[in-house]
Amino acid sequence: MNLLDKNTLRILFTVLTTVALLTFIWMARKPLLAFLFAMLFAYMLDPLITLLQKWTHLSRGLAIAVVYVAMLAVLLTVGLAIGPRVLEEGRHLSQAAPELYTRVASGSIAFQVGKARGWSEATQASLQQFIVAHRNDVLAAISAQSSNLTAIAGNALWLLLIPILAIFFLSEKSRFARSIEGLLDNQRSRRLLTDIMTDLDEMLSHFVRAQLYLAAISGIVYIAALSLMRVPFALALGTLGGLLEFIPFIGPLVAGTLILAVSFGFNYAHLALLLLFLVIWRGLQDYLVSPRVLGQRVEVHPLAAIFGVLAGGEIAGVVGIYFAVPVMAAARILWSHWHRRHTDGRDKLASAREVAGEL
Repeated sequence: MNLLDKNTLRILFTVLTTVALLTFIWMARKPLLAFLFAMLFAYMLDPLITLLQKWTHLSRGLAIAVVYVAMLAVLLTVGLAIGPRVLEEGRHLSQAAPELYTRVASGSIAFQVGKARGWSEATQASLQQFIVAHRNDVLAAISAQSSNLTAIAGNALWLLLIPILAIFFLSEKSRFARSIEGLLDNQRSRRLLTDIMTDLDEMLSHFVRAQLYLAAISGIVYIAALSLMRVPFALALGTLGGLLEFIPFIGPLVAGTLILAVSFGFNYAHLALLLLFLVIWRGLQDYLVSPRVLGQRVEVHPLAAIFGVLAGGEIAGVVGIYFAVPVMAAARILWSHWHRRHTDGRDKLASAREVAGEL
């Protein structure tokens, strides 16, 4: 028996190609991620550019330039208006962080908080023992988050490339799509690819804009509520809470935990009221605001989305968490089109057989 027959060679070639592709993706993960985020950034700006072209009849390139200049002007205006205060609160928070870290590590924070709230000495001692018993877990979590922030800062160059790369996606989007379609000769396959790309384009565009809206809404609500409740570092924590809204499910949980931890560490007197606000806002955001903003375009069941987010976090960290929902939505679109084509082909074959039998 010939082990190297045609089927064996085909399977071997497929396996080797897959391994080579996965190896390439892993080795080139940083530029690939920069291209992915640039694509999402382009999806965020594309509606503004299209609307500007419709209103002013400018060329595509000039409309892109106008939107970029306007966006830069808005960022500078907002930065000059609230940037100094956010930076000042962030500086104070970073200066206080080492002392807070020491108090948590030693457990002495239990006595400080307990005295401010009138707790008994037994309660303070029990809390101090609990903190010390779980100190390694807490410090490991803090160290892990610090490492993540350091890694993000180290990749700042790739972040700066995102808006530059987005210009090419914005200007060459239609030409790139036509080039991909031109690779197929079969008219039916080309039509299928066009339908898939159209659905993916609509889903990604809607997802990116929805995440932007949700982040803006959360940031405004956090800043307003925390300021009214006089939470320490309200502006910095509210801004961070809005930014973390970009990370589905996990981001809001991290934001709420961080707000409570900082408030607890700096002896905020109304922790119960703050916790109540966070719970109510999370419910409103998840069950009222988010469904209305996201609509039915993404069409990923909440349970499946949670599983995808957790799996994405295990596979690729924060990046995996962020891309989990759009990847699952894209997989649903691909499966839907493949299943529809397979079903249509089977129905046509059955109809042809019926006609042949009647003849």
